[in-house]
Amino acid sequence: MKNFTYYRPTTVEQVVAMLDGTYGATELLAGGTDLLDLQKEYVAQPDKVVSLGGLGKEFREIVVKPMVGAGMPISAEIGAGATLAEIAEHKQLREFFPALTTAAGEIGGPQIRNMGTLGGNLCQRNRCWYFRDEAVPCLLKGGRKCYATDGENQYHAVFTQGHKCVIVNPSTLAPALVALGATAEVVGPKGKRTIGLDKFFRAPEDATHREHVLAANELLTKVSLVSGPASASYEVRHKQAYDWPLVQAVVAFKLEGGKATNARVVLGHVAPTPHVATAAAKALEGKAVTEDTAAAAGKAATEGAKPLSGNAYKLKLIEVAVKRAALLAAGAKPYWVV
Repeated sequence: MKNFTYYRPTTVEQVVAMLDGTYGATELLAGGTDLLDLQKEYVAQPDKVVSLGGLGKEFREIVVKPMVGAGMPISAEIGAGATLAEIAEHKQLREFFPALTTAAGEIGGPQIRNMGTLGGNLCQRNRCWYFRDEAVPCLLKGGRKCYATDGENQYHAVFTQGHKCVIVNPSTLAPALVALGATAEVVGPKGKRTIGLDKFFRAPEDATHREHVLAANELLTKVSLVSGPASASYEVRHKQAYDWPLVQAVVAFKLEGGKATNARVVLGHVAPTPHVATAAAKALEGKAVTEDTAAAAGKAATEGAKPLSGNAYKLKLIEVAVKRAALLAAGAKPYWVV
């Protein structure tokens, strides 16, 4: 890999001061499970690497507590430096935010989960094999073409309308956080700002973009969410061992009188950003969550899809994932597990 200068600041302010106004010259290092690969592949060639390992406890801690007032919901603040393993195993998060902890517990293998962080998972680069090949001048590396559009695209997006680049967003935590209405705290040269996770991601179109909306000189510091909806995450993948999901569905809703209200359905690994399936949520809204209504939501979740030449199979996987996530969120026993 290209030689670089390594920095290990101890405060968020020091980190922000070391960042540049444009992407490329400086990269942030958290767990390193993505950046080191990108450097070895000569896709990332920074002059400076700024480690986040020297930041204090607040950057890594998970705080779950009741909000003010009797009967009020539970709030959670998760530092961007918290590891995936810590999120997956946190007792209170498992109780109040099961979709999030399930998603965290299914990422990679134990080694990845013990190194990878919340911030790294949300801000990682995509896994498109054309992007990861240093010899391919794709759109996101300054080229003029998305090679996946007409090439090998079996793992790419099926919601492709209006997208020059047909990657899938690589974050498995993102659909759960979007469905749960989470917000992100970001620090930059002008101070702090808060972004809803539903506004955090974008479909990149060229080398100046990332898979999120952060400026090059901003740092994600924590994610906040509030309990309330029942939720579940369900993935379909080739194998249970270390593998990327083919499709992920997260379903969240409140059960009132046995019927789903405020339903949200968010799909992962099927579009350049986490895909909010509005039609699927409407199929659940105001209804008891049964086999029939869950199946109807699954079919509705494919509305608007335009698969590529090699990935139409994902449409059936979306139907299955949404149906099973909806049933799990409603408390049904997973009868499909042998």
